[in-house]
Amino acid sequence: MAAAARAQYVVSGKIEYERRINVHAKMKDYGDDNDSWYVRAKAETPKFNIAYFDLTFSRSKTLYKPGREVENQAKTFGNEPADDNIVLTDLAAKKVTAVKHVFEQKFLEQDTMRTISWRIKNELRTIAGYKCRKAVGVICDSVYVVVFYTEDIPAGSGPEMFGNLPGMVLEVAVPRLHTTWTATKVTLQATAEADFTIPEKGKKVNAKELYETIQSSLKAWGKWGTRNVWLCVI
Repeated sequence: MAAAARAQYVVSGKIEYERRINVHAKMKDYGDDNDSWYVRAKAETPKFNIAYFDLTFSRSKTLYKPGREVENQAKTFGNEPADDNIVLTDLAAKKVTAVKHVFEQKFLEQDTMRTISWRIKNELRTIAGYKCRKAVGVICDSVYVVVFYTEDIPAGSGPEMFGNLPGMVLEVAVPRLHTTWTATKVTLQATAEADFTIPEKGKKVNAKELYETIQSSLKAWGKWGTRNVWLCVI
């Protein structure tokens, strides 16, 4: 039954993504094996920070937002500014609206869909039961991104603002952020217009304005600030 549905393409439903951050690798960016702070923090901190997000999709729209909570997850190193992003993508209009909390401030980002010069590769991988093809690209001028997308779900979207490919992105890896998003399950279901609403509160900005605002605010933080800029605009 599932195979037959995939053969006819999946036009609406919900995808659960597991976001996994390698906390030990993240800490090592600011220390090394000879640093007593790093050695102690590594011993006391779980290796991975795990969070779940849901993406509801139809032929023309997708909505990405926080999903179920992780039970009994131990406290990890630092807070991630993208933990509660909500992203509405209008595939037909090629527009995106996102609510993003950046520390104490809330932004409402409104812009066209992000354009990435994807390079399609021959590597294939099966994710959540779907055959996916690899693509690679760059964001923020220098941040390398690897994705796997499936043409069995034609909506060219994905977690956060990744998309503009010939199908749904089911896995994203951003090595410099030690972070991956991987689809754990795809549920086929009908959707309604009410499923694609977003709270439109916050300082209105476009993508360039958000990047410049955060970059200016965090420039004194050095390497730590740069990493958070990337996370905020991802």
